[in-house]
Amino acid sequence: MSTPATRQRPNILITGTPGTGKSTLAEQLADKFKFDFIEIGKIVKDFKIYTAYDEEYQSHVLNEEKLLDHIEDRMDSDSGGVVVDYHGSDFFPERWFDFVIVLRCANAILFDRLKARGYNDFKVRENVECEIFGSLLEEARDAYPEERIHELRSEGPTDLQKNIEKITELVRTWKQ
Repeated sequence: MSTPATRQRPNILITGTPGTGKSTLAEQLADKFKFDFIEIGKIVKDFKIYTAYDEEYQSHVLNEEKLLDHIEDRMDSDSGGVVVDYHGSDFFPERWFDFVIVLRCANAILFDRLKARGYNDFKVRENVECEIFGSLLEEARDAYPEERIHELRSEGPTDLQKNIEKITELVRTWKQ
């Protein structure tokens, strides 16, 4: 079982409300650092790690225990070097992540992104409200030490580049 002290490379969780750019950022970071990329939503669908389908939210209901079992060996590896993309954070073991990046986005931009994805009105409203109230930032703050959490704006290509630079600096100075 690895810990931040035993890992050779840091593990990074990219979290935030759907539509804030998690997948784009996570993929680019994984490519840049040659880290493994774990897209939780894709794993849940591909390996049927869910208990039901919620019609109202138009999404699968995650089986958290099965998911944790599914990725545990990779996350507990002393080699580290994993970027995980998921909108939730509080059910992952604290020891798995050295950095928890919470992406934030202006409500009008988020609204347009979610509508463009074809989300129904209920799902758009729920996600925009989640962003307004900072629910996922609070969830991260309740689950991880404050020094691991980094709240970053994610509203377009300029922010994406700034976020890559910021995280590159975090990784570069990780064990110093």
